[in-house]
Amino acid sequence: MSLSIQNLSKTYPNGVHALQGIHLNIPTGMFGLLGPNGAGKSSLMRTIATLQDPDSGSIEFHGLNVLHDKTALRRQLGYLPQEFDVYPKTSAVDLLDYIAQLKGIADRKERKNLVERLLTVTNLHAVRKKAVATYSGGMKQRFGIAQALIGDPKLIIVDEPTAGLDPEERVRFHNLLAEISSDVTVILSTHIVSDVSDLCQNFAIINQGRVLAQMTPREALKTLQGKIWEKRVPRGQSQESPAGLVSMHLSMGDQVMRLHGQEAPLAGARAIEPTLEDFYFVTIKGLTP
Repeated sequence: MSLSIQNLSKTYPNGVHALQGIHLNIPTGMFGLLGPNGAGKSSLMRTIATLQDPDSGSIEFHGLNVLHDKTALRRQLGYLPQEFDVYPKTSAVDLLDYIAQLKGIADRKERKNLVERLLTVTNLHAVRKKAVATYSGGMKQRFGIAQALIGDPKLIIVDEPTAGLDPEERVRFHNLLAEISSDVTVILSTHIVSDVSDLCQNFAIINQGRVLAQMTPREALKTLQGKIWEKRVPRGQSQESPAGLVSMHLSMGDQVMRLHGQEAPLAGARAIEPTLEDFYFVTIKGLTP
């Protein structure tokens, strides 16, 4: 495994137990870290990125002790936080050039070629001279990936990258992430299940600072085969929440219940194919897969 996290714990001064004995083994490629808001995802990302120290535990990246040699990890790290600020009047081309200088790329020609390539890869070349502060949400996220790729990082962390993006920008961002993940480790932290099902070969679910599951999406679906049921109920019809309720949504004026059980939990429920979202809710709610 390229990244090994063992027994990682972090409690903040206000008493919040953000991380509680986290164990994760993350291979090369795209890895999804899935959980609700407040689950501990950002705390874990900041700890891996060496922006905060844990109370206990260890992190190794290709044999490097991350907590003992933070500088060595930072040389290999690209990081896109959930929110980031930019200089208000600085263009994308100038800001990328500046960041490249900060990352130790001294040769002007080398920096120019690198910046041009990153702007092209992230589909920002046409707006390279505009101030990044004026970009749309999706454009800012693509700029964030561009700056994270400076220095050929071997570990890339992206924290909630598609929150707030429109569908077209989200697809464009997915394609960009997929292109860069072939020979590096990319950790995608998100609460959006479809981000993980679309992109990740491996994933974990975290909640209340604990890892609840780690596997491949295919393995997750296999655990629910034959155990997910659906029943439609006319909207407004009184219906108590049954045992094994996974989720409920509206469809064509009806309430649609998705249920979990070895047998049909309600009369009239029909067996359906499970989704990764079903597995997520089953896991978060503590239902036995």
